[in-house]
Amino acid sequence: MLERIEEKPPFKNSLVKGLKQTYREFCANTSIHGFQYFGQHRPRKEIIFWLLVFVITIYFCSSIIVRIYVKWHESPVIVTFSDKPTPIWNIPFPRVTICPEAKRTMNKTVDDNYLQLMKKLKTFLKQDGKFNENFNESQLEESLTLKQICLSDVIELDDIAQPLRPAINYIDILNRMQPSGSKYFLSCSWFGETLFSCEELFTKVYTEEGICYAYNGLKADDMYRDEVLKSQLRNEPKASSPLEWTLQKGYPAHGELHTYPARLLSSGYTSGLEVFLVSYPDEVDSTCNWAMPGFKISLNSPDEVPILAKHFVPIAGDKKMLIAIKPKMITTSVDVAAYDARKRRCFMNEERHLRFYKIYSQNNCERECLTNITYSQCGCVHFAMPRFQGTAVCHEDKMDCMIKSEKQLLLKHFLDNLQGEEQSFEKSIDNCNCLPACTSLEYETEITEANFDFVNILRDNDLYEDETVWAKFSILSIYFKESEFITSRRSELYGVTELLANFGGVVGLFMGISILSVVEIVYHFTLRLWQKISSMAEAN
Repeated sequence: MLERIEEKPPFKNSLVKGLKQTYREFCANTSIHGFQYFGQHRPRKEIIFWLLVFVITIYFCSSIIVRIYVKWHESPVIVTFSDKPTPIWNIPFPRVTICPEAKRTMNKTVDDNYLQLMKKLKTFLKQDGKFNENFNESQLEESLTLKQICLSDVIELDDIAQPLRPAINYIDILNRMQPSGSKYFLSCSWFGETLFSCEELFTKVYTEEGICYAYNGLKADDMYRDEVLKSQLRNEPKASSPLEWTLQKGYPAHGELHTYPARLLSSGYTSGLEVFLVSYPDEVDSTCNWAMPGFKISLNSPDEVPILAKHFVPIAGDKKMLIAIKPKMITTSVDVAAYDARKRRCFMNEERHLRFYKIYSQNNCERECLTNITYSQCGCVHFAMPRFQGTAVCHEDKMDCMIKSEKQLLLKHFLDNLQGEEQSFEKSIDNCNCLPACTSLEYETEITEANFDFVNILRDNDLYEDETVWAKFSILSIYFKESEFITSRRSELYGVTELLANFGGVVGLFMGISILSVVEIVYHFTLRLWQKISSMAEAN
């Protein structure tokens, strides 16, 4: 009976002996550091010592590997500087938007300013909408139009339940109030060539600032989708040449000098855009946005629509301003495009569809988002926002709603950023989802300003005899500071190859393990073990 209990099955006996022999053989021959001590007959203290060393080594090795993996998983993309400079002729000259501070032609001694018009409008509302000799229908239309572009609430109006003129066309009223751009542009110079008519360069555009003039922006047909009402956003002829430039691919290789959008071949003051501007102090209504005689200047990429309320440079009368441009461009490697947008934190142009714009950029996306939120909250949009046929334009009864919509957008963006990147990204899908574009172009500026008393120059040369100074003159020069610039590039922090190399380097440093070490383990405990068990079974 006892002999049966102590008797072991032949296979189990062979397996145990085979494992013991294979383990000793593996410990004696493996390249893994420290394992040879476990297969030898040594004092127990030495075995415990090496066992502790082995456990500590595994702990530190695993900790470093986990850190490398977490870094690769959470931040797989890194932005570095390019290894070679980019010439300025590979990128377009910026879109230049110039907005006169004078929103209309007026005579301060005769015409009412914005404050006076708002007072008369308030009286008009109290009198149940009855015109008189002090306030006619033309003044009413101008008051309602100015209220769209003059954000300063100099007079609080009572709540207006419905629009006073539902069929008013703000674009027509703006064109009626403000003269043509030739009144503000004395001459222009582009790439050393003087043009006495700036209408060849600048296009009239309608913005939240009223009428502005833009140079080197993409045509409306190339910027907006076909369904958008382009005539309500700018006044321009149709594009005469097809758009062959994209921010991702650049200009075509055939190398034409005159391109669309325009570019420069050299840097410096003489190679750029120079505009001779004229402002009229008597026509500037200081109660509308607290304006001063002069202009607002905005620079941005040609494929973007400027947000003038956020980014602009003021130029006053009797000033000469030099703006030296330093491009700031970020490109993205092909490998990064394979990552999910939430990991690389940017959108490729083809993966983020905009309703109004053909080209994705963060500015275009934010402007579209504001338009969508305004329409959702108010049932209408500002006249300068992109819209489709049949979309209502907000009138004076929706002004408070439009202001609240913009504040709501800012608050929502702030709260989303407080909740961590993952939750913010998930929520942004339902809201704006305006990550930066993976390929973007911005223009940093260095501004130099000096006095420019053009009237005294004319008087010194007997070309101006009038004692009254009825206009102020300014010169604006925009040029590239240097002929080359360093771009930034999004690339993989760790690709699969680099990740494996890092893992292998850490494991090799701490334990001496390589791919062959893994093969040794598999070999000894499969083929070698099976061979020993088979030999023992045949011997029995």
